[in-house]
Amino acid sequence: MLTNTEQELISEIRRGNTRVFSDLVESYKDLVFTLAVRMLGNREEAEEVSQDVFIKVYKSLSKFKGDSKLSTWVYRIAYNSCLDQIKKIKKERVLTDLEHINKIAYADLDNAFQRMADEERSEIIRQCLAQLSSEDAGILTLFYLEESSLQEMEKATGLPVNTLKVRLFRARKRLAGIMENSVDKEILQSNG
Repeated sequence: MLTNTEQELISEIRRGNTRVFSDLVESYKDLVFTLAVRMLGNREEAEEVSQDVFIKVYKSLSKFKGDSKLSTWVYRIAYNSCLDQIKKIKKERVLTDLEHINKIAYADLDNAFQRMADEERSEIIRQCLAQLSSEDAGILTLFYLEESSLQEMEKATGLPVNTLKVRLFRARKRLAGIMENSVDKEILQSNG
């Protein structure tokens, strides 16, 4: 399943080439962090778990058999690390502190308003995802935001494809309900 490039990359890292490992980290850091934020709901915890994931990847690379894509293997480590963290902290998930627009270029007002509208939509989606269980948020993130196939998700989560289909269906349904309630509240609040 590994590409020639991935095989070469793994061989170099196993030989101790730290520069190549930093390239691997650079390639997957955003994807791992996004999954961790979605599952944990807290940026600081997601950063810690993301760092731990790459330590685990480095230490476990010698055991990697190559029977799946490298990205799938990294996602599985990230997914399992997030589940471990959730079990460890045993506390309510905290909504993710999200960065807001700091400076808007007022010279181009149309673009500024469009960015604000896009940011508001993204914020609503993030808030709604944060209201889902960690597993639902993780599965939706893998499928929609990371565009993983069901087969890749099966390897990453250890869940059979049919189970993933059912969980995706139920997670989408729960997210739709949450989004519907959130949009209704937004309309009511904006109309006073």
